[in-house]
Amino acid sequence: MSDQRYPSPPYPSDQQRPPGTTAQMTPLPDHGETSYQGSGRLQNKVALITGGDSGIGKAVAIAYAREGADVIISYLNEDEDAEDTARWVEDAGRTAVLAPGDIKSEQHCLDLVKRAVDQLGGLDILVNNAAFQRTYDDIGDISAEEWDETFRTNIFAPFYLAKAAAPHMKPGSAIINTTSIQSRQPSAQLLAYASTKGAVSNFTAGLAAMLAHKGIRVNAVAPGPIWTPLIPSTMPDEKVRNFGKQTLLQRAGQPGELAGAYVLLASDLASYMTGAIIPVTGGEIMI
Repeated sequence: MSDQRYPSPPYPSDQQRPPGTTAQMTPLPDHGETSYQGSGRLQNKVALITGGDSGIGKAVAIAYAREGADVIISYLNEDEDAEDTARWVEDAGRTAVLAPGDIKSEQHCLDLVKRAVDQLGGLDILVNNAAFQRTYDDIGDISAEEWDETFRTNIFAPFYLAKAAAPHMKPGSAIINTTSIQSRQPSAQLLAYASTKGAVSNFTAGLAAMLAHKGIRVNAVAPGPIWTPLIPSTMPDEKVRNFGKQTLLQRAGQPGELAGAYVLLASDLASYMTGAIIPVTGGEIMI
């Protein structure tokens, strides 16, 4: 079942300090830089993507730009990765706005939406993608501070951003959240992260109902194991080496392999979709 176009485990040891950088990864992730070809599905739209510097966010930014959208690239402090994403967006002939800062701050989330409106003329697509995780074998090892940081990054920030964005969004606009297979099949070592992803899935369904009368669609993508800097910077060596081996495809997914799902949910092709979750899991079943 494995696809020889993509690397399969075991991967080399690749431990990094959080939040990790793309350049240090072996093998390097595929963000669709050479494979994704746009067709104008998002012409002249404005998209705000959190975690847009690397991984899934980077792949989505590249795809959206090639579909005709301008992009606000929200990220914490990974300047080198974010600048590379911006270059790909600009190579597609679109505007990239770099927006570093901590989305755990409600004020920063308000500022991100304001930048989209002030600098790019509005906001049509919000992609809540940024996430924080760490692995632990015992609940006693998880501090209250880290539990709080995980929830503030993974679920508080999407709430702050959706609340700020909705008044500026016209009918046909889209909010797309990144949940996870962990929302349905939680791993014990990812207790905090998996708990937040369950919350993201419920947030998606509830917000879809709340915003339907405004014509704003709210959906989510649920990735399985995806090869991003989050993995070598937050998981123990043995899990990194065998990451994705449990899937039917016997490998981790590449960020670029998710881009099509995010394009679909942002486009008019999904005009009858709201409150939905699209699994992209390499064959792992979302129970």
